[in-house]
Amino acid sequence: MANLLALADGKFHLLVEWGILVLEFFGTAVLLVTGIVSMYKWLRRRPDVRTTISEGILLALAFKMGGEVLRTVIATETRELVSIFAIILLRGLVAAMIYWEITKEAKIEAMVREQMPACPKAVPPCEQESTEQPQ
Repeated sequence: MANLLALADGKFHLLVEWGILVLEFFGTAVLLVTGIVSMYKWLRRRPDVRTTISEGILLALAFKMGGEVLRTVIATETRELVSIFAIILLRGLVAAMIYWEITKEAKIEAMVREQMPACPKAVPPCEQESTEQPQ
């Protein structure tokens, strides 16, 4: 029975470690893709660069925090747990600040849209009047 429990514990640890790696990988991949997309938008002078990169960082942090939460499952020492909780706390604070910045940007964009006059619909070009005078 003890052998069976040790085998199950080993498999569980392996599964959790793979889960951590997958979540960390996706967090890193999201961050890299967001960086590339944001650089492209910045080069094209798009106004939504800050929002794009903020939302991407927020999503990447969510994946990274998921990996840290999984890490608590296999932590055995108090020192490890304190370190993991400190990382989760710091990432949570950064995520909250980024979320606050995203909402602030959205409010600013909404105010700018309200103040801008509505764009007129496309008007077909005026027919050119003939230079001939009626006789």
